Amino acid sequence: MPKVLISDKMAAAAADIFRNRGVDVDVKTGLTPDELIKIIPEYDGLAVRSTTRVTQAVLDAAVNLKVIGRAGIGVDTIDVPASTAKGIVVMNTPFGNATTTAEHAIAMMMAMARDIPQANASTHAGKWEKSKFMGTEITGKTLGIVGCGNIGTIVAKRANGLCMKVVAYDPFLTAERAKEIGVEKLELDDVLKRADFVTLHTPMTDKTRNIISAEKIALMKKGARLINCARGGLVDEVALKNALDSGALSGAALDVLAVEPAYEHPLFGHEKVICTPHLGASTHEAQDIVALQVAEQLSDFLLTGAVSNAINMPSVTAAEAPILKPYIELAQLLGGFIGQLPKTGIKSVEIIYDGVIAELNTKPITAAAIAGLMMPIAGSVNLVNGPVVLKDKGIHLSESKRGRTGIYDGYIMINVITEHETYIIAGTVFSDKKPRITRINHIDLESEFAPYMLLTQNQDKPGYIGALGSILGDARVNIANFHLGRSEKDGQAVALLQIDDVLTDAVLAKITALPQVVGATAIRL
Repeated sequence: MPKVLISDKMAAAAADIFRNRGVDVDVKTGLTPDELIKIIPEYDGLAVRSTTRVTQAVLDAAVNLKVIGRAGIGVDTIDVPASTAKGIVVMNTPFGNATTTAEHAIAMMMAMARDIPQANASTHAGKWEKSKFMGTEITGKTLGIVGCGNIGTIVAKRANGLCMKVVAYDPFLTAERAKEIGVEKLELDDVLKRADFVTLHTPMTDKTRNIISAEKIALMKKGARLINCARGGLVDEVALKNALDSGALSGAALDVLAVEPAYEHPLFGHEKVICTPHLGASTHEAQDIVALQVAEQLSDFLLTGAVSNAINMPSVTAAEAPILKPYIELAQLLGGFIGQLPKTGIKSVEIIYDGVIAELNTKPITAAAIAGLMMPIAGSVNLVNGPVVLKDKGIHLSESKRGRTGIYDGYIMINVITEHETYIIAGTVFSDKKPRITRINHIDLESEFAPYMLLTQNQDKPGYIGALGSILGDARVNIANFHLGRSEKDGQAVALLQIDDVLTDAVLAKITALPQVVGATAIRL
């Protein structure tokens, strides 16, 4: 039974979901880093919110960890590159708190436009400063959205309902999608120049760090207002304070700061600033939704292999998982087989999907093929870190899909190109769900996979099978199955043998020395 640790406070129903799905779960919150490191080896899954920091040290100790689930959007408390390198899936729940965060951004904008927090404090203090708090209408004003993904889209729709003009910057936003959600797509500088209010809804990355810099603030309209309910670090806070002090900006509403929790900050107490303590996702509804979602996602992954909302690998729905499983196995075996053939460095890899397989979600199948291919080269590789290892090795990957072209309903072909030659392997899945090899290089044959195999490329000459059998017999290596294929009579041929034992280098050398043999490889899967 898989075992999961919930290390941050979340809805109690999350633990119930794990138990009801047949997953053993412990709830241990408030752990120190050392306490987490001590107990993490016993867990297959880890469910967190924003408190637990999953560091390299934690990952080094997590010898059984397969998946980390973040009940929320941001994963900046998780070392994603280190998780990926170790083959651990990292998931989040990007949709659970999207509406709540968007509503908070709208609320911050409204509060800032009418000085509501300041007026509230003044009135509670016994003052009646009606003339001091002269606000501004938002009707007819321009809202600039930086980052128009799930949350940004909801903000745009709400702003349209408030009769605002909406412009947006997002490098991934298509013109068609922009039209659909009622925004005008612009470059970042143009959004900043035109907007009366600017709201940020982009993830925190190296590229977006300080995306609102001193230079960008200088582009904003005089008297504009800034809202950040996304991530701390998107705004140069020193430059923001300077702009507020000088009157270049009329206000800022911040739900996030570069360093959290923040008990002191240069912006605290500033009359033009509204601050809330990272409340974007803090509603009862959102907290319940993300907790339940992360429990379902982790359970699906640990029990069925389904991958939802993964940060570092292709997603596989629960419905797709059983359909894709035999093809993922096939791809990994094909990759593992052909990865043992090259004698020189691999330059590029081409994966071809044919027939019914081409109609499937091939991203996880490709990841499996890469994992199998890189295993003989790089050691411990899986569907998560395989693409990273391939890229690190400088190997180019290409994929293509086509309709049915052969006798099989569909097949997978992997071409591996080295400096001197090309290796080809193809395979399919029969109705028994077992993977089969159907081609090696340009020669057709049909064979199941086995833990120990011998592949020879040889001349199609009489006496070869007997000579090969004699060498294996003398070495007391039992042949389980023997498959042959050839291009033409007296031409090139291949022999693929399933054997019961490991083939020693000495026996392989004798086989290679046979006059008919062009090349021989012992395969271990």
